[in-house]
Amino acid sequence: MTKTPRGRDEWAVITGANRGLGRAVAEALGRSGFRVLVGARDQAGGDAVAAAIREEGGTAECLPLDITDEDALARLVARLSESGVPVAVLVNNAGIYPESPRSHGPDVDPDPLRVSPTVLIESFRINAVGAVRIIQVLAPFFRTGSRILNVSSQMASLSRMTGGSLGYRMSKTALNAATRVFAQVFADRGILVNSVSPGWVRTHMGGPSAPRSIEEGIDTLVWMATDPDFKESGFFWQDRKKIDW
Repeated sequence: MTKTPRGRDEWAVITGANRGLGRAVAEALGRSGFRVLVGARDQAGGDAVAAAIREEGGTAECLPLDITDEDALARLVARLSESGVPVAVLVNNAGIYPESPRSHGPDVDPDPLRVSPTVLIESFRINAVGAVRIIQVLAPFFRTGSRILNVSSQMASLSRMTGGSLGYRMSKTALNAATRVFAQVFADRGILVNSVSPGWVRTHMGGPSAPRSIEEGIDTLVWMATDPDFKESGFFWQDRKKIDW
């Protein structure tokens, strides 16, 4: 039996899509036929991604998007309302890891006994609250079969929790909690909500010594976004398998 392709006259909204995993997912979904909305704080970078998708024959545009900025969220709603096109996929990719040795500055002490409240709050504001706000404002644009994919981390798994990176771990664990809540909230509408760990990937955040390629990191996200037979909701995934919360 021939499967019905997903993506015809449907938006795929990706946050933090100007580089790394977000860019790779955006480009893959563009090739799959979705209308891609590239959300990025860096408009020049986002414009470059949208242009690359169009050069491959896809449909894409960049919308400057800071997920913690209510004015930016209002512009997102206005653009989607104007288009009259439903959102089939939301990839909540935007996030920070301020305690990472690859990203933190001299003013960030990553030791859990000394990390500042400012770092903890900022981690929650972007990694958890920002993702929740995007889901809230896009809720009217989802339809039956839409997929919400929250980019999490195995570092958020309570069953595997170890020391270090307190803010990042806590904020991603909160994102996983949001996944469970929204999976129930949207169940009656047939909207699927899942958390995905891409693993430790060679990106700007992951660094050059990470063991996984970007292609390996995005595989589960692209599969869940594009496979019309995928029907699971409310779980935590890596490499197309469920993993422990």
